[in-house]
Amino acid sequence: MRVMILGAAGQIGRMVTADLLAQTDFDLTLYGRNVRSRLADTASSRVKLVDGTFEDVATIKANLADVDAVYLSFVAGDDIIVPLLKVLKEAGIKRFIAANIPDLYQEVTGKFQKWYRANTGLIWQTNLRTAADLIEASDLDYIILRITWLYNQANNTAVHVTRKGEPFTEAQVTRQAVAQFVTDLLTGKADYHRENLGLGEPGTAYTKPSFY
Repeated sequence: MRVMILGAAGQIGRMVTADLLAQTDFDLTLYGRNVRSRLADTASSRVKLVDGTFEDVATIKANLADVDAVYLSFVAGDDIIVPLLKVLKEAGIKRFIAANIPDLYQEVTGKFQKWYRANTGLIWQTNLRTAADLIEASDLDYIILRITWLYNQANNTAVHVTRKGEPFTEAQVTRQAVAQFVTDLLTGKADYHRENLGLGEPGTAYTKPSFY
């Protein structure tokens, strides 16, 4: 199996790469701006490095021939999602995992709601909601991940998963937990298909993230 990570040089992209290399025998195509220099230390017989931007769909398409799944490690609006969905369809890709953020459906509730909306705005009125709608309307075997505020904590992979339509109350989650969950989705350990999921850390229904 080969997985393409779009936005591979970001923090979570790097963590997913490390998890997949350590926990699977998958081959990886790591795509992003200047990844051949930024991720040079990952180069191996299992890793292909491709330089490009999210808008450079021709380069993305040219490297999809042997890819089985694509993970978009970037919160993208419809300006990026529309052409990306087109090339995924043309290349015959089915499995697609895309990052997004909570409150696409006004689902952020409880003590966290006031701080979250003060700091992010009305997410359900933005093109992030449009992007999610477009992914859901496709015939992809998609997963949308609405990820709350992020921080780093080694070995903390605790995650609480909520489905679309359920309230979202968690104020924070580790990048390590998100990366492991993405890895589990790609291996099938987390068995979700055509789902829109919220990711938070259990027990963090705070008024704001603990690191603020």
